Amino acid sequence: QGKSLSLICGALSWLRDFEEKKQQEEAQLLALEDSGQEGKKELTSDEPGRPDSKDGAGEPDWVTAFVQKKEERDMVDRLKEEQMRRKKRDDRLEKIRQNVQLKYAAKRKRSEEEETKRLLQLSKEVLSEGAGVDVLDQLDHNEEELILAEYESDEEKKVVSGLEDDDDDLEEEHVTKIYYCSRTHSQLSQFVREVQKSPFGKDTRLVSLGSRQNLCVNEEVRRLGALQLINDRCMEMQKNKHEKKSDEETEGKKRRVSRTVCPFYSYEQMQFLRDEVLVEVKDIEQLVTLGRETKACPYYGSRYAIPAAQLVVLPYQMLLHEPTRRAAGIKLKDQIVIIDEAHNLIDTITCIHSAEVSGSQLCCAHSQLLQFMERYRKRLKAKNLMYIKQILYLLERFVAMLGGNVNQNPSCQAVSQTGTVLKSINDFLFQSQIDNINLFKVQRYCEKSLISRKLFGFVERYGGPATAVKTNKENQKLAGLQNFLLTLQQGSDKEASALQSPPMEAENDQLRTASPLMQIEGFLSALTNANQDGRVILNRQGTVGQSSLKFLLLNPAVHFAKVVEECRAVIIAGGTMQPVADFREQLLSCAGVDPARVVEFSCGHVIPPENILPIILCSGPSNQQLEFTYQTRDLPQMMDETGRILCNLCNVVPGGVVCFFPSYEYEKQVYAHWEKTGLLTRLATKKKVFQEPKKANQVEQVLVEYAKCIKRCSQAGGQMTGALLLSVVGGKMSEGINFSDDLGRCVIMVGMPYPNIKSPELQEKMTWLDKTMPRPAGQAPSRVLIENLCMKAVNQSIGRAIRHQKDFASILLLDHRYARPAIFNKLPQWIRERTQVKPAFGAAFAELRK
Repeated sequence: QGKSLSLICGALSWLRDFEEKKQQEEAQLLALEDSGQEGKKELTSDEPGRPDSKDGAGEPDWVTAFVQKKEERDMVDRLKEEQMRRKKRDDRLEKIRQNVQLKYAAKRKRSEEEETKRLLQLSKEVLSEGAGVDVLDQLDHNEEELILAEYESDEEKKVVSGLEDDDDDLEEEHVTKIYYCSRTHSQLSQFVREVQKSPFGKDTRLVSLGSRQNLCVNEEVRRLGALQLINDRCMEMQKNKHEKKSDEETEGKKRRVSRTVCPFYSYEQMQFLRDEVLVEVKDIEQLVTLGRETKACPYYGSRYAIPAAQLVVLPYQMLLHEPTRRAAGIKLKDQIVIIDEAHNLIDTITCIHSAEVSGSQLCCAHSQLLQFMERYRKRLKAKNLMYIKQILYLLERFVAMLGGNVNQNPSCQAVSQTGTVLKSINDFLFQSQIDNINLFKVQRYCEKSLISRKLFGFVERYGGPATAVKTNKENQKLAGLQNFLLTLQQGSDKEASALQSPPMEAENDQLRTASPLMQIEGFLSALTNANQDGRVILNRQGTVGQSSLKFLLLNPAVHFAKVVEECRAVIIAGGTMQPVADFREQLLSCAGVDPARVVEFSCGHVIPPENILPIILCSGPSNQQLEFTYQTRDLPQMMDETGRILCNLCNVVPGGVVCFFPSYEYEKQVYAHWEKTGLLTRLATKKKVFQEPKKANQVEQVLVEYAKCIKRCSQAGGQMTGALLLSVVGGKMSEGINFSDDLGRCVIMVGMPYPNIKSPELQEKMTWLDKTMPRPAGQAPSRVLIENLCMKAVNQSIGRAIRHQKDFASILLLDHRYARPAIFNKLPQWIRERTQVKPAFGAAFAELRK
């Protein structure tokens, strides 16, 4: 508890002192400059008779002196300008604080404009209803939006930022600030509320950044659901806004193309929103409400607030992924970064930079792009055609690598050699015969031309069951492909649906069918990593459609190095950071950080020692030794013994008991076994049994029921004393959910949650570590990695039960291997100091009863 608050109070106190000191230094410099003006006149005429005296660098003295003076003058000018800007900004914000009337006048003006716009829109719709004629040859005007604009590859046009060129704020300086990141939006909102309550809440300029999915207020765009679709639609609308301006100048009498623009993307309104954000601390929800009220885009409005903000609150991904960071206008030079909840930092960086595409996505994208090219061939410029053909070739080669043919239904092509193969990036590029293609250029083309968005629009228009692409002679042969595309999209192809893997989250589904090219762009960009830092995994299974290509990042340090190099300081913090060695070796030393720069700080827990009882239990009630290895954990006697332990505990522990299993599969297996043996019925007399759901959207419901049940039992005082929740390590319950007070009086860890050592990805990572890392104390780095992954998961899960100073709970680790020194020492210090190792169940049970 209070971890984030401690972090922020410390950091903001430093920032306040730093700003004061900087202003004092500036004032002194300017004062010196003013007082030195008189003396300077005499100095400059100093001994003109000695032009040849030289300094050490071989420059005449007067040249050196002149350069020095010029630098000083420039610096003074720059300081004066900065001061002026700062004053202007502070005055503006102060005015907003004072003048509430101004705000409401602006609001009224906006609602009048809104009304006018609505009426105009209505009259347009009435007019257009009469004109529903569509001539085949001529493209109707919504279709104009699907055509790719002329593309010039190497002339990087200045990115349109929506700012008028002569605007003051265009070059707004980035003040020294703190970037605070955490994993989820709810953690960030919680943090912002902490800041609001803190002594700094009133006078800190804070801005919350989020994804368009969280911040977009345009309902039509929000409805698209999937993040990638929202992003692309938004970018397209902006592009339309800028093209509209140039169209109006050039088009004259030509029929105007109706291009949809976003009504919330208005520079004036966003400036207004920016200032509102800087005046008063707001979380994401408040920001969205404000955006709706002021008819301004919170996504862009909040970005305009970055330069002047003192504290920027943002999700991990935004800070750790360089392209996203660039796009958001985040400049890390000499800033402070705090990464909270960082126990998963290495995995997070790995995931952000890894990418996977399936065979059916590759075939689907190829089919869509081919039809797109055929339909608009006459309208596409040579550069566009060249890049589209390159992408088509890449897709064809990728499918070939999976052992398939891009022109046939991927669900009907069986794979001859199944299995998983790992390749270095270079080997993959050579073997797929694409080493002659410049992937950097293709990637930039995809980014700038918005091809995947256009393709999505094209499929939306022609991909529905009712309409096929209108065919003429030359693309008649494509009709078959089109039908195949439809079967893919509807998933109605019986064979396909029978073979398909378990359903993913709905959002991914939508993306996979809607615009597979979007996913593929991620994979292309991953292939531009350095050869030694990643691997390509070819996963050939059943059919070509089910097979996949995956890029796996092995060296997360390459992407973290930039952050560490640019920042003044980086703070990696969390409640359960043990074991810390991973961060030191895999992130910091690999990123070239000087060991002297790394400072470790760890503090004890606020709870008194008697409030926590951690026990390592080596055997159960019938003296069965507890060792849950892959070989032994499926034995009936092991599952029985676990059940007996739980029955005994549920008899004495009040309120809620949370029991963590190493995996969903094992939890299911044990549950089924207990059902069969009648043990579940025995458990249910004392505690109502809940299971953690696999679907994220059902977690909330189960937690609410679990809490209600515990509350009911404690009030009723009958035979039923609470509830038992069967959870999974690394699942939804093991992170970010608090089992405080009666919700978690006892946490049990069944076995050791080692990662699946058979996974090819983990094996590759282990091999890579053994090759590149030093061997501390003769232990193989890969062995250390496995133990660390296991103990991080354990520490994260058992930390859920103690959430504040007066909380109390017992913690049971069921496996004698926890007592081994190498494992034991990886427990958090505050738990380790109080842990008892109990060889027999009787002694442990006696302690618990106390």
